[in-house]
Amino acid sequence: MKIVEVKDKKDLKRFIDFQYSLYKDCKYFVPPLRDDTFNTLNREKNPAFKYSDVMIWMVEENKNVLGRLVGIINRKEIEIWEKNIGRFGWVDFVDDFEVSGLLFSTYENWLKKNGIFESHGPMGFTDLDPEGMLIEGFDELGTLPMIYNYEYYPKHLEKLGYVKDIDWVEFEVKVPSKIPEKILRVNNIVQEKLNVSILDIKKAKELKKYAMKIFEILNESYSTLYGFVPLEKEQMESYTQQYFGFINPDYVKIVVDKEKNPIGFGIAMPSLSEALQKSKGKIFPFGFIHLLWALKFPKKIDLYLVAVKKEYMGSGVNALLITEITKSCIKNRIVSAETSGELENNLKIQSFWKYFEHRQHKRRRCFYKKLS
Repeated sequence: MKIVEVKDKKDLKRFIDFQYSLYKDCKYFVPPLRDDTFNTLNREKNPAFKYSDVMIWMVEENKNVLGRLVGIINRKEIEIWEKNIGRFGWVDFVDDFEVSGLLFSTYENWLKKNGIFESHGPMGFTDLDPEGMLIEGFDELGTLPMIYNYEYYPKHLEKLGYVKDIDWVEFEVKVPSKIPEKILRVNNIVQEKLNVSILDIKKAKELKKYAMKIFEILNESYSTLYGFVPLEKEQMESYTQQYFGFINPDYVKIVVDKEKNPIGFGIAMPSLSEALQKSKGKIFPFGFIHLLWALKFPKKIDLYLVAVKKEYMGSGVNALLITEITKSCIKNRIVSAETSGELENNLKIQSFWKYFEHRQHKRRRCFYKKLS
């Protein structure tokens, strides 16, 4: 058994393939798109490498991959949060403490050699990367934006000296047959009081001209959230090209002020969980058929992001965005929505679900360790 540093595209492909082989018999695992993972971990493709020191490792035995991990020293995180901390992500391993121990000792020694004496994760380069290790909901179907992992993972982390730093919770929310009158009345009051309105967007390409404003609102709104690192212009442009071409405008809502300047947005997408399982994370040669079908005839949606400019926080704009997405769900006969991870102390957004039939069915954790 040995540790191997990933140095070229051939090794990176093996690094990515390991996750698919590890979970090939797991009916709850949703394979991410291979190309997306490759581009995120490719120094030539991801602008985050410009401000991050990154190491990528695998554990091998007789040419077989048994584990993997990405170590990140995000210099923007250290500067913004004034913490001498590193982060790990894209971590997977077989149920063998020798494997997980070798991965984390290699990663932690690398941090210490670089003068870093705190560690947390799983985290990506930004909040738009997968983060958090699943600790509840192992028998629930995963989603594209969130990590799925086996039940033994957190036990390994705890044995390695990691403790809870913070949790995210996730909800399944049933789409009602109609929106409660109380919510509609409140939303009308909010629009009249603030003199705001909902943009009427018909086509995905119309969204692109608002993309940069959306990311600017994201940077402002999420600036105080756990571990957040703001996106730079180059990253915004990369995400715009990557995702905004196929977003369904029915599930993207933008609130604008009287001058038609965006002040908040909500983004949801048709659930691709079952389609990705059928395509095994590949678009070609036939994976695109499953993905297109899921995008065109969805039964469920995944709620990705909701963000509002600071001066409008607590004014009801968040609820207005959720309500508008709900209207589209009712129109299109969507059955349910899955939320992305919500910080456990974000009680304002969680309180809105009381108006809907819902259940908190998953919990994921960011682990922390002080290095000796």
